[in-house]
Amino acid sequence: MRLLILGIFFLLHLPALPQSEDEKMIRAIFDEALESGQSYQMLDYLSNEIGGRLAGSPQAAAAVEWSREQMVQLGFDNVFLQEVMVPHWVRGNTETGRIVASQTLGSKDVAVCALGNSVGTGKGGIVAEVVMVKSFEELEKLGRENIEGKIVFFNRAMDPTKINTFTSYGGAVNQRGSGASEAAKYGAVGVVVRSMGLNLEDYPHTGSLRYAPDLPKIPAIAISTMDAEILAGVVNEPGLRFFMETHSVMLDDVLSHNVVGELKGTSGKYIAVGGHLDSWDNGDGAHDDGSGCVQAIEALRILKEIGYKPKNTLRAVMWMNEENGLRGGRKYAEFADKNKEVHVAAMESDRGGFIPLGFTLQMSDEQKEKVRSWKPLFEPYGVHDFTRNGGGADIGPLAQQGVALLGLLPDSQRYFNYHHTPADTFDKVEKRELELGAAAMAAMIYLIDKYGL
Repeated sequence: MRLLILGIFFLLHLPALPQSEDEKMIRAIFDEALESGQSYQMLDYLSNEIGGRLAGSPQAAAAVEWSREQMVQLGFDNVFLQEVMVPHWVRGNTETGRIVASQTLGSKDVAVCALGNSVGTGKGGIVAEVVMVKSFEELEKLGRENIEGKIVFFNRAMDPTKINTFTSYGGAVNQRGSGASEAAKYGAVGVVVRSMGLNLEDYPHTGSLRYAPDLPKIPAIAISTMDAEILAGVVNEPGLRFFMETHSVMLDDVLSHNVVGELKGTSGKYIAVGGHLDSWDNGDGAHDDGSGCVQAIEALRILKEIGYKPKNTLRAVMWMNEENGLRGGRKYAEFADKNKEVHVAAMESDRGGFIPLGFTLQMSDEQKEKVRSWKPLFEPYGVHDFTRNGGGADIGPLAQQGVALLGLLPDSQRYFNYHHTPADTFDKVEKRELELGAAAMAAMIYLIDKYGL
């Protein structure tokens, strides 16, 4: 026992191991983010003063000017705009969904919203019988004889057993993206899609759809998960119909911009980090993706503030039009290719401003092993998961140029409570979690800049 006590005493009084240069730098990064961070106040302005920023809207234009001015005020070495033509979809003022002639419910209003890029029903709306399906295969089996002239109700829920909520989302979202055109093949006059959310909620989730160019464009709406359950319970009642009215319209493309701020390096190469500046119009886009934008700006601010001199030019990029077109990400890659810019890596934050757990990786196996070798440097800050594949939507086009891609990986369990909804607001973002994410991004930029990939 005496030897054990002496051993414990000896261990407790061992001198602390000296910190490496990297440990000291990463400690300084996190200290700066948590003691003097500016990401939360930036997000406050972007969310509460500008609000929802759908591409082509006045709010999106205001966000471009705000982010440009923000990076100028922070003293970035160079701030510039990249021109990009974006779609200009307008939601319209009327969005109505109603169960009609139900033997159980009579007439009942339900919570709906138009899906992004959808045509409207026009004045007077559409009323028709409803056919419920959970897959495109079910739709095909029913055929035109059972679908023509009716409204198709896609009611495939996100799988709650998937721990990775993005996997659950990926298993359900094709009915939102392609459902309207799939239903139009068989003569449907409209589409109702169960919202992409895991919980039973009384508000709908919007999101973008894509029309097939050779098929009729029919109006499509999302219905809240709670009301989807109600509709599913009565959908087979004889004589039941559904009324939908929307006034959304796609106008001509308009000029917008990506916003790029730089800390200059000497290598002639680039590391890009960013988020998408646009958001849906029904919330203020705090998690999707205001958080990613301010984290990118903050990551560069931190490195500048602590006196780091980069080898490569570091870019904070605010991409425009991720939500309903991906024009900004494509244009950035086009500019990079045209100007023969070599990117060492590109990083994106587009999974919300929640507590960071790690990074997703889309790169060669050798590059993944190099990034994973840095895991011990991140573990003291709770950042430990480097196992998942993936980059991001806006940086995706850079993969064709051989660029290594990374995505910030926060805890995603609450993300789809807010995703594309009126609930995606500033009050849902925790200051400390947002700051930890920005610090993790800055630390990863530092390591990639110092050691390469």
